[in-house]
Amino acid sequence: MHAQPPAKAPEREDIDAIIAQHHHLEGPLLPILHALQEAFGHIPEPAHAPLAEALNITRAELHGVISFYHDFRAAPAGRQVLKICRAEACQAMGGAALAEATLKRLGLDWHGTTPNGALTIEPVYCLGLCACAPAVMIGERVVGRVDAARMDRLLEVVGA
Repeated sequence: MHAQPPAKAPEREDIDAIIAQHHHLEGPLLPILHALQEAFGHIPEPAHAPLAEALNITRAELHGVISFYHDFRAAPAGRQVLKICRAEACQAMGGAALAEATLKRLGLDWHGTTPNGALTIEPVYCLGLCACAPAVMIGERVVGRVDAARMDRLLEVVGA
């Protein structure tokens, strides 16, 4: 399982450089947001004002875009990210109960990170493993037919 890259502390010079690298593109907002997240592990709040100013958009518009796309983060993710499928096939095969039990066990809400920083838990809307539902993705690994015992083993491996 691949760990997330360590988050780099956001510095204004780095933020400005990322904005400048992509500002010339047509529709630069999403490429800039992806580059910020790649560099820092999340979209740092100190980047909001310079980005909104550079693109002549309001901070509210920027927040709307960031919050609309599930893959953008306001804070760094844990060392591993666990995505639990929320699509219909997985729900029909016990995915809802699995998700609820996992969130309860970890004491988290969706997009939450364990206090030790080991794991962030996120919903995903189809992993393409419908025939092996319910499915999860941990790091880059997709796992099917996940029941409570298998989830426990996955959580143990990542130290959650």
